Amino acid sequence: MASIVLKRTNQKMPLVGFGLWKVNNDTCAETVYNAIKSGYRLFDGAGDYGNEKEAGEGIKKAIDDGLVKREELFITSKLWNTFHSKEHVKELADYQLKLWGLDYFDLFLVHFPISLAYVDPAHRFPPGWTGDDGKVHLQNTPFQETWVAMESLVDAGLAKNIGVSNIQGALLLDIFRYARIEPQVLQVELHPYLTQEALLELAKTLGIAVTAYSSFGPQGWVELGMGKGATLLMEHDTITAVAKKNTKTPAQVLLRWATQQGLAVIPKSNSQTRLVENLDCVEFTLDEADIKAISSLNQNLRLNNPAEIDGRLAIFA
Repeated sequence: MASIVLKRTNQKMPLVGFGLWKVNNDTCAETVYNAIKSGYRLFDGAGDYGNEKEAGEGIKKAIDDGLVKREELFITSKLWNTFHSKEHVKELADYQLKLWGLDYFDLFLVHFPISLAYVDPAHRFPPGWTGDDGKVHLQNTPFQETWVAMESLVDAGLAKNIGVSNIQGALLLDIFRYARIEPQVLQVELHPYLTQEALLELAKTLGIAVTAYSSFGPQGWVELGMGKGATLLMEHDTITAVAKKNTKTPAQVLLRWATQQGLAVIPKSNSQTRLVENLDCVEFTLDEADIKAISSLNQNLRLNNPAEIDGRLAIFA
């Protein structure tokens, strides 16, 4: 399986994984099980997705049935915004590992560089963006405090690798000024409408692996009313023309555009056929003209922008 070797641990992170965002709880265990059966080894979850327990059940069944061993899987999860203070990071990692039924995460990311007021998991989990009153409550926890606590997860064996998500260049550079354990992975929104070349170049300079999410652009956001009216990439003339030329699906072309740049991808699908097709996206090569044509679709269209929830959360300003 194609993979990226992480700098600090030399652990191989699969280039194509399965994203658990918006996978329904009632089908999640079966979906994960079938994905493992189809060859997936990386699963990208998060406390905020609310389906970690079910994902863990799918993994347990696959292990119990002899389909895979734990050490053959690469499990990613993420720390939510309400748990950034030093006394809550380990508490949440432990809590989430219990949900998964695991002893360690292969990768644990800080989901957003946003610190919100603590919400006890016993009260509500996942806590989401707002308090009980429906309002956003910020908390003054510096990112350095959160990162030092993340490093302690590696020391304790709870996470083999740690990283960041939804972070831009200035903060990334700042983390490297104080990090004892450097971020191994940066996960960001990245697709032909948001190509982020400068950020990719910085990550390459720093030796950080990059995982692209929302590889299909507006596709996953339309049902949330957050597609921004953009033409679906799957239906864009440029993408469909490249797909036809290469006798591949538009989805495979979009994923290959990313993986050919050395980016990991984490698509999801509830369709068994598409699930297999997505995994096979590294079995062909796009020519340079195809890559350039797809990249030229960039319009800096960001679909996941917390500033739309509250102006004080404008992390991409």
